[in-house]
Amino acid sequence: MELTLLGTGSPLGLPRPDCPCAVCARSRGTRARAATALLVDGALLLDLTPGAALAAARAGRSLVGVRQVLLTHPHDGPAVEVPAGLPTAGRVPDGRELTLISGHRVRAVPMDSPGTGYEVVSAEGERLLYLPPGGAPAGLPENHQEPYDLVAADVTGRPDALARLRATGAVGPTTEVIAVHLDHDAPTGAELDRRLAAAGARAVPDGTVLYLGEYHEVPEVPRRTLVTGGARSGKSVEAERRLETFPEVVYVATGGTREGDPEWAERVGLHRERRPGSWRTAETTDLVPLLAAEGPALLIDCLSLWLTDLMDRVGAWDDAGWEESGRAALRERTAELVAAVRATRRTVVAVTNEVGAGVVPATAAGRRFRDELGRLNAAFAEECEQVVLVVAGQALVLRG
Repeated sequence: MELTLLGTGSPLGLPRPDCPCAVCARSRGTRARAATALLVDGALLLDLTPGAALAAARAGRSLVGVRQVLLTHPHDGPAVEVPAGLPTAGRVPDGRELTLISGHRVRAVPMDSPGTGYEVVSAEGERLLYLPPGGAPAGLPENHQEPYDLVAADVTGRPDALARLRATGAVGPTTEVIAVHLDHDAPTGAELDRRLAAAGARAVPDGTVLYLGEYHEVPEVPRRTLVTGGARSGKSVEAERRLETFPEVVYVATGGTREGDPEWAERVGLHRERRPGSWRTAETTDLVPLLAAEGPALLIDCLSLWLTDLMDRVGAWDDAGWEESGRAALRERTAELVAAVRATRRTVVAVTNEVGAGVVPATAAGRRFRDELGRLNAAFAEECEQVVLVVAGQALVLRG
């Protein structure tokens, strides 16, 4: 199956007309994107957008052989001029199947929002799933018979759609995931590529031609990642974003609850609101058994609170207790944690803090915490395939 992406942007395109935002300002030249439209084997056009014939010509393709035009979502705005010879655009009712004279079978997939997704199967058996902007499949079977060869979906706008597809087996390890309907609420350039790669997806320029069934390299998702940064730098958001396309996640909150502290309760509440409803939460500092067990991905937030609790337990804040037994006990426990990270088979994203780049703490206990957290971060990072530093909401990849 030959798939030509005539456009890969949102319905309004990218940059948006008259939008002054930074993403639109940077989306020029090769980064500009027309509204998403897909041409399948020159016979099926999914979504009719302005300039479709010109976009096809630029890609070295023609719309002359198109026998069916299907729409996935309501097309607002000015009327689109239909190129001469194209059939009238329409939509297939949810659940219905259409067989084209070209041999393609098209099934309409119900969505959880206005719009229609389309499953396209070629005469040779290659399988494509194309989803509308802002849409995720509704009512998928729990055990999908066969993974799709390629999924084109709104990965940045609806990452949970990809999580649902993975949960049912519709997206497997060899499925190529292409991000389309890209809008100005997602980054552009290298940052977009980095975020999508963390989700096992990628973006391609307008006019790209893909061949389903050919060997392709699927982006490798790091199995262990450490996200570090200063206070309010955006490190927790970065960590959560990395796992939002996973079908199951256990959020490990190491901070626990603090009675009579409304500010802490507000922090915890904001974190819970951001997390997908399908995630489970475990409030614990006992990380070693979690890392040793089989199970879904873990998001550990955060190592600095884990260390604070450990220093409480071993009496590390008192100078005499630290010298007598606290130092040895803390080093033993941190070594156990690092060994568990090295041995784990689970996907892990851990959050920590950078506290050694500012003012030197005024107390011996404060300096002790700063030093021990620095040692823990370095040892933990050594066992991770990827290490990310977040500064002012911007993620800088230090490794991987």
